[in-house]
Amino acid sequence: MWCMAVTGHRTPPRVPRGRHAPPLEVRVGVQRHRLLEAAAAVFAERGYAEGSAEAISRAAGMSKATFYEHFANKEECILVLFDEAATELMRAMAAAGETGPFATFEERVEAGARAFLQTLSEYPESAQTLLVEIIGAGPRAAARRDAILQAFADAMFRAFAHAAPAFGAGTCASADDAFAIIGASVELVSRQLRTGQPEDMLELLPVIVRLTLGALQPA
Repeated sequence: MWCMAVTGHRTPPRVPRGRHAPPLEVRVGVQRHRLLEAAAAVFAERGYAEGSAEAISRAAGMSKATFYEHFANKEECILVLFDEAATELMRAMAAAGETGPFATFEERVEAGARAFLQTLSEYPESAQTLLVEIIGAGPRAAARRDAILQAFADAMFRAFAHAAPAFGAGTCASADDAFAIIGASVELVSRQLRTGQPEDMLELLPVIVRLTLGALQPA
């Protein structure tokens, strides 16, 4: 999950030069990785408004011209970072739902919620971009955020509808019910990222599980 791991505070990878240099597509990929890694750190530290292409380039150890070879502006950069982080988070949650067997539907719900919180807590800078900084990044970013939340809700609605009958459990009455669960969960984590409370994000796990189960219609 490379994008969620862009926040590890480590020296960005360097590519050999001269006759030992890798192919162009590899070098371009490494540059993009380093720029996104730097962008996550800059946006988390300074906020989107105060972050800049120059600051991102400097953090990545590159020129500003190189930044603009990859991204038209910082808005495009944060959108790419957002998309990558959201995709990896969804994969982690989907994988958690397949790790069974689960004795109860509650265990299945808890596995998905734990994957959600664990992934975000392990990579707080990417989480900050995904859930907090994207809000102030303009209309395109707001629309992208809405679309991603809807995608999470649709995935939850489908997954629960498929899995719940095997447990004799209730499921979401509609995709809007699923969106309400996702929206509330995201807001809980956003508050934790902004305030640091609770200190351990995983303390929100029982809250999200109760929230989810409480929103399901009876079997």
